[in-house]
Amino acid sequence: MGNAGLFGPGTMIWRVNRENVLLLGGGRALILQVAHPLVAAGVAEHSNYREDPWGRLYRTLDVTTKIVFGSSEVAEEASQRLWNVHGRVQGTSPDGASYQARDPDLLMWVHATLIDTTLLVYTRYVGPLTIAEQGRYYEETKLLGEKYGIPPERLPDTFADFNDYFAEMLAGDTLAVTDALRDVADATLRPDLPFVARPLVEALNLATVGMLPERLRDDLGLPWGPNRERLLAASRTVLRRLMPVLPGLVREFPPARSADRRLKAA
Repeated sequence: MGNAGLFGPGTMIWRVNRENVLLLGGGRALILQVAHPLVAAGVAEHSNYREDPWGRLYRTLDVTTKIVFGSSEVAEEASQRLWNVHGRVQGTSPDGASYQARDPDLLMWVHATLIDTTLLVYTRYVGPLTIAEQGRYYEETKLLGEKYGIPPERLPDTFADFNDYFAEMLAGDTLAVTDALRDVADATLRPDLPFVARPLVEALNLATVGMLPERLRDDLGLPWGPNRERLLAASRTVLRRLMPVLPGLVREFPPARSADRRLKAA
């Protein structure tokens, strides 16, 4: 257990979360998270998202990979650090509602965006997963959610329950377009990068906008249409055919490879 960590080889979470291509979903997950007005208020008041729009996402990724692929000790340390950081994130939103990052409802929404985005990107760009495999993946992410600070009783019981929760959040009136969300979407889709990076930014933006729920895409006024849909489908086909021939050094996150080496050494 100590060497394998909280999950270990043979788990769905080790199989899925090792793929570098999951970074394609980063913008989608971030925009979905900040679509919750209280998450948006926390991000606006406690981060420099305009100067570093992807910083919050990378920090989340760093914590997640440490919990998933680190030894038990590393995972527990990362979990405790995250809990401590969240303890400092609290305040009042522009409409007067109080928020704190340790709120189980906010933690659950952020966790849900990561689960849904991960499965969406994996099945689109890596390969299909059966409903049973997706269900196993969800069951394993419950432990991850607990390490984020979500009480077990606040996690949807089954994968079907999780999908119902996510659909209800998208269809309900909790999520909203705020000034902070517009700013985060703008900073994410139009980062201040050199001109030579523009093709990469456009490719990421195509994936980000194309994977957003239609309602949120429309509410944010993000252009989309048949031509962009066909371009996204073509790029997805190319990348999906490329994935199997990529070496692990390119295809997999470094913490996943480190975990493999740790277990072999043990």
